[in-house]
Amino acid sequence: MSSPVAKAICLIHSDRPAVARCPSCREFFCGECVTEHSGKFICAACLVKGSAGHRSVKKKASLAGVAAVIQLLLALALCWGLYYSAGRFLSEIPDEFHDGTIWE
Repeated sequence: MSSPVAKAICLIHSDRPAVARCPSCREFFCGECVTEHSGKFICAACLVKGSAGHRSVKKKASLAGVAAVIQLLLALALCWGLYYSAGRFLSEIPDEFHDGTIWE
């Protein structure tokens, strides 16, 4: 049983035998047209596509981190506002109320 790579030729260089098949686009390439990336041999076009996707994922992740920090700050501001309002309300209660003399 022979490998499909053994009979294939490079997609770009038609005079060279293929040594690898790109796992992304499934095309055959010679040793000059592929590079090893993350333990796989991948063609240049797929490597560029993959790295562009990787950058956009990183950008989305950093934006998600910024959004999380903003949400945390808003939550802290809301809690502070609620506790501050409760404290102001309690401080406005007359002393007679605490002494019990307001009920007499």
